[in-house]
Amino acid sequence: MIKPVASFIPLIVLATCMPCDAQDATQLKLKDFRPKSIYRVPVTPIKKAKFPAIDMHSHVYARSEEQLTQWIKTMNDAGIEKTIILSGATGARFDSLYSRYARYPDRFELWCGFDLTGYQETGWSEKAVRELERCVKVGARGIGELSDKGLGLHYAGGFGPHINDPIMKPLLQRCGDLHIPINIHVAEPYWMYLPMDSTNDGLMNAYTWRIDLTKKGILGHAELIKTLEDAVGGNVRTTFIACHYANCEYDLSILGALLDKYPNLYADAAARFGETSAIPRYMASFYEKYQDKLLYGTDNEPESHMYEVTFRILETLDEHFYYYTFYHWPSSGFGLKDSILKKVYQMNAKRILKK
Repeated sequence: MIKPVASFIPLIVLATCMPCDAQDATQLKLKDFRPKSIYRVPVTPIKKAKFPAIDMHSHVYARSEEQLTQWIKTMNDAGIEKTIILSGATGARFDSLYSRYARYPDRFELWCGFDLTGYQETGWSEKAVRELERCVKVGARGIGELSDKGLGLHYAGGFGPHINDPIMKPLLQRCGDLHIPINIHVAEPYWMYLPMDSTNDGLMNAYTWRIDLTKKGILGHAELIKTLEDAVGGNVRTTFIACHYANCEYDLSILGALLDKYPNLYADAAARFGETSAIPRYMASFYEKYQDKLLYGTDNEPESHMYEVTFRILETLDEHFYYYTFYHWPSSGFGLKDSILKKVYQMNAKRILKK
């Protein structure tokens, strides 16, 4: 005998009322926190930069002709006029990389590194200067990205001198003679120096990139900023770019004081959009004051969405939106004026590059 359909109703109701979310909030880990904004506020998708942009901070992401072709297409779609490739390479590796990117001179510019091999040996500075000059002759148009997170400038052999070491002076001066700018990364965001506990609001990313200040000879954040200042102030004919806002996003008055003091110092925004989009009003005022010294840069895989997020942060007043990031807080836009955007996207870069 067929049972009435009504007899199945309680089972249907029970099934539809059971919890659909399998996550247990009491067991949720910070690394898995992926919030979605509930606010119905303006959303301004931006596919293309408002003005043709020069990405002053990228790396060797294209490892084949196919990838290089795709990168150029993505640049076209996003309005990226040119990309600066901070290879950090010297010798045969630089030559090989240059031959790959040199086929597109209007779209890419390759920068080299310093050869720190044997830096403790007598006569090293002269040898390193000769390699610098050779790379420039091949086609290098800048130096970078140099990187010192406390133990010295990183290179294939380990860690070398700090940028303000006297043995670096001939190299820094020669860059001034050759009109070759230097892009340098000093320190890390301040969260990486703080206790890795519940009080650290950047813990999600800070724990991965934390700095161990117990290592012998390591310099702290303020000490590394001092090495930068020594190099910039001691080589006034050389242009320096402190990438990632000199990792002073926690207190941009530190960077501001340096920009005020040294005409030969600039800063790029690369890979610090997530960190600074948490303080949009302050950033807007910072860009207003230092609009002639700040540069657009990305430092991330050249994907359309990555470019679009940077444009949205710089150009719009959108609030409380999330994007792929190591941090767990929402972003908001700076809403920069057109006159500032044009300088940040292209004019400041062109002033450096045409030297």
